[in-house]
Amino acid sequence: MNLIEVFILVTSFLIFLSLRVPIAYAIGLAALFTLLSAMPFLPSVTTLAQRMATSLDSFTLSAIPFFILAGQIMNRGGIAVRLINFAKAIVGPLPGGLAFVNIISCMLFGAISGSAVAAASAIGGFMNPMMEKDGYDKSFSAAVNITSATTGLIIPPSNVLIVYSLASGGVSIAALFIAGYVPGLLLGLALMIVALIYSIIKKYPTDKVVGFKEFFKRFIAAFPSLMLLVVVIGGIVAGIFTATEASAIAVIYTLVLGFAYKEISMKDISPILLETVKTSSIVLLLIATSIAMSWVMSYENIPQEISNTLLSISDNPIVILIIINLILLFVGIFMDMTPAVLIFTPIFLPIVTELGMDPIHFGIVMIMNLCIGLCTPPVGSVLFVGCSVANLKIQQVIKPLLPLFLAMIAILLLITYFPELTLWLPRQFDLI
Repeated sequence: MNLIEVFILVTSFLIFLSLRVPIAYAIGLAALFTLLSAMPFLPSVTTLAQRMATSLDSFTLSAIPFFILAGQIMNRGGIAVRLINFAKAIVGPLPGGLAFVNIISCMLFGAISGSAVAAASAIGGFMNPMMEKDGYDKSFSAAVNITSATTGLIIPPSNVLIVYSLASGGVSIAALFIAGYVPGLLLGLALMIVALIYSIIKKYPTDKVVGFKEFFKRFIAAFPSLMLLVVVIGGIVAGIFTATEASAIAVIYTLVLGFAYKEISMKDISPILLETVKTSSIVLLLIATSIAMSWVMSYENIPQEISNTLLSISDNPIVILIIINLILLFVGIFMDMTPAVLIFTPIFLPIVTELGMDPIHFGIVMIMNLCIGLCTPPVGSVLFVGCSVANLKIQQVIKPLLPLFLAMIAILLLITYFPELTLWLPRQFDLI
């Protein structure tokens, strides 16, 4: 490893970020400058272009635009309202019931759409005014929405788990999807416990108990949306179709649902497709430049050197995992999730596998680390969306966010050091 080239890679990347260059360009330019220090201009540009192009030549990656399209259709398809109404019927009468509704709705919507930003926007847009009307602090409502929106990245289907599968060299997507259920549910439960304590202290009001007839009516309204999870995940686990084929089925299902609910018409298709193309192009450019940077790092033997350095500090798995968790939490503060997964998976995965950690377990641990980063300034995309939807400044939500952060970190540590919480379910399905 040449220390000069490592210095160029890190310094140029940080300089571009400080200049507010979009992260995809910052990653690509940092990789290019590093290559230029090792080879002439033309081979450097050609190599980088080839790596970017070949990184997108993957059938598995086509699942991402399809899931993004399904999420866009859901945003306009009236699914969020039906999920909220169903969640209110279940937990509305409990202390802090509307906070529970917010969390459960985000878990369901985020899991179905696979997008934390979509969950924060769609659920927050409905729940924040509703909670404020019932006497909840506006900042607390926003904090609950922001943290619970990230659960959809762990509960499948999740685009970022597909990205991890690509970065890890082919870890089973089906196994990753199934492995995300218990950690995702535990995370949601931890947030609900914090919300319960906070609501009891603040003496927030509760909803009336819903009668059986009304409960059944709301369940029937939400049932088709909930069935999407069964169709997509059930089909993948049963081997009926691949994750990529499941993403296409999700698009058809949500489109039919949107028309059936009469929330989508033909005139909505064009803006939905346009927004999907814009979002997909950003994600795929991030993937291309991130994989190119990963190749440059591998070319400079950076992952191997980091691995040797960490293992020289200690051969105790507990110590190494604490260090890796701290690094990933720090990375999540400054870097978007997709490039972070693509760049740091090749660095840390060989280390943890040498310590005996299952790649599926590590994938969930990594995603959970980066989920916390999405709620953290200065680059927390979900934090910004949640504050924007609630019409609040970031400073106003920091205080109620802190106990929710602590709950997220507690679950992260639980998942890190008790691997069976992640691996038990995939084993039951004979996926590992």
